[in-house]
Amino acid sequence: MARDGATYVCQSCGAVHAKWAGQCVACGAWNSLVEEVQSRPPGALAPAKGAKARGLTFETLLSEAPAPPRITTGVEEFDRVCGGGVVPGSAILLSGDPGVGKSTLLLQVCATAAANGSRCAYISGEEAIEQIRGRAARMGLAHAPVKLAAETAVRDILDGLKREAFDLVVVDSIQTLWSDAHEAGPGSVTQVRAAAGELVRLAKKRGIAIVMVGHVTKDGQIAGPRVVEHMVDAVLSFEGERGYPFRILRAAKNRFGATDEIGVFEMGDAGLREVKNPSALFLNEGGERAAGAAVFAGIEGSRPVLVEFQALVAPSAYGTPRRAVVGWDSGRLAMVLAVLESRCGLGFGARDVYLNVAGGLRISEPAADLAAAAALASSALDVALPQDCVVFGEVSLSGEVRPVSRMESRLKEAAKLGFGRALAPAGPAEASPFAMTSVARLADAVRRIGEDVWD
Repeated sequence: MARDGATYVCQSCGAVHAKWAGQCVACGAWNSLVEEVQSRPPGALAPAKGAKARGLTFETLLSEAPAPPRITTGVEEFDRVCGGGVVPGSAILLSGDPGVGKSTLLLQVCATAAANGSRCAYISGEEAIEQIRGRAARMGLAHAPVKLAAETAVRDILDGLKREAFDLVVVDSIQTLWSDAHEAGPGSVTQVRAAAGELVRLAKKRGIAIVMVGHVTKDGQIAGPRVVEHMVDAVLSFEGERGYPFRILRAAKNRFGATDEIGVFEMGDAGLREVKNPSALFLNEGGERAAGAAVFAGIEGSRPVLVEFQALVAPSAYGTPRRAVVGWDSGRLAMVLAVLESRCGLGFGARDVYLNVAGGLRISEPAADLAAAAALASSALDVALPQDCVVFGEVSLSGEVRPVSRMESRLKEAAKLGFGRALAPAGPAEASPFAMTSVARLADAVRRIGEDVWD
């Protein structure tokens, strides 16, 4: 029987249950309910006897005080994803797979911001101070005026941050912190929620920008209750495929900027290096383009990015043909294959289809439909696309190729890298100096690829 004031909290999703059960009805996880004693919320005080409750004060939308300037860390890719810099008093949650470089990135951000005049602190609950110093020495940041601390007690961390004035504070990680106001162990739903709430409250009250590191589960989701993502102002994810040196910083939530911006870094022996021109990183400039390859001119956030789609269509050795895709939506691939079969006369029913986005980048833009279709048709027909050709356009179920946004920006980025030909839908970009091959239907594009006609 549960004790008075005790509930059972799912450690996978944070759902609260009145009694114990073998399976959480909210997320379906087994043996994830842990008994936790409810306590008074942090910061809540019992009302004094005879004291009157303080009334609610309303304000207007107008403010005479100017907005505080953003903290420019000096790491341009990080500032770009944050919306032009870190807003004072904001709370940011950074997640990523183990070993992707979260601590390296934030140590570099702290050191660069401190070198630019900001007061920065780095608090680690996972590493000793000497380990952080060793990483800073390898990265050439040992002389940066960053205050270091190794602590996991929330009360001690809050007391330390209240004694000194800081502009930017990094807490690595939120799962290692524990509060003595709760009986649950570190990393539990209750402790993560309580620690994040205390840090967010401190950030808002004192105008400190706090960046918290969050662990991820095996499914890639941020570990802990979902309410933590609602409490913070920005949720960033640091991604990277194993075997590739580059890392991509994305914003899943940002109250002070766009959520479609990306920052590209390259991991090296001396830490992370910013990639100013991601297109050069994702393209293979050597040799002739083989059949089954098409260069896609895409848009990631506010910047155009060129990436290569690689396709292989081969006879199936088994009864059921395989469909494998890396870096693109598998449902989108099935749709493009269906349009190619029904509208263009290409048969894939008895053949294996493999599609890969070179470099490990993940593309979610609908404008990549025509590039994927061109790569598949090139492989099926065994005809290579021109070396200096880029492809972009959205494909509908009727086989129509529709115009996409920012066509001029896509062509301008392609021109900087030496491309002079484009296979794209008809639109305003026809006035560009490119040798445009405009297509209105996917069947026209497949015919031009098969006949090698680009006039």
